[in-house]
Amino acid sequence: MASIGERLRNFHPVRKIVYFFVGLLSYPGLAIINKLKISGTGHFKNLPRKKVMFVSNHQTYFADVITFLHIFCAVKWGKQNRLGIPYYLLNPFTRVNYVAAEETMKGSFISRLFLLAGGLTVKRTWREGGKEVRRGLDPSDTRKILRALEKNWVITFPQGTTKPFAPGRKGTALIIKQTRPVVIPVVISGFWRAFNKKGLKFKKKGSQLTVTFKEPLKINYDAPAEDILARIMDAIEQSKKHMMMGKHH
Repeated sequence: MASIGERLRNFHPVRKIVYFFVGLLSYPGLAIINKLKISGTGHFKNLPRKKVMFVSNHQTYFADVITFLHIFCAVKWGKQNRLGIPYYLLNPFTRVNYVAAEETMKGSFISRLFLLAGGLTVKRTWREGGKEVRRGLDPSDTRKILRALEKNWVITFPQGTTKPFAPGRKGTALIIKQTRPVVIPVVISGFWRAFNKKGLKFKKKGSQLTVTFKEPLKINYDAPAEDILARIMDAIEQSKKHMMMGKHH
């Protein structure tokens, strides 16, 4: 049985109101105070309305996801690789969910409100007493994500942390094997420089923010989960190879 919060999250008029206010408050920080460069939205052209998973690296708790929502809304209104004037908030794109850690989303009024924009909370079952324990996703969390993919697009951050080059979690690959969605890799940069860890306060104004959508990954869904995860980590430029390249630059 879905909770009241879950039902509200799936009620599109509520989502539209949340998008409007969160969008208005966040727009200046993305498009005026900082500089946002978007590329690759042409890859959205023939995407189905459901079973699409966006996999991305992660730099702040909220600013990353909010930026994705702005971009999806702008594309719905026919804009390519730019936000322009945010009149798209009057009729936003709401067929999208995003995966977030449960404890992060219960932290404040703002985070609880933002949950209504389509958040799918997952328990950090891999953390125990401050140590990382790799146990994969809780079955009920997996079901939440599977249900969302059956209806919408889903944004997920396979690393589950804002720490760069952290290893990816196999749960993402297992869900991909099970649901066989279209997988779009996304690479973001500059958010950690512009915002604090939560992504709600400015750290350095005038920062260059970039969001790059790559073409859908060609995936062998029957391959082992480890191989699928390695493909994803490489595509979002968070693999060991990319870490070594970063050290040499």
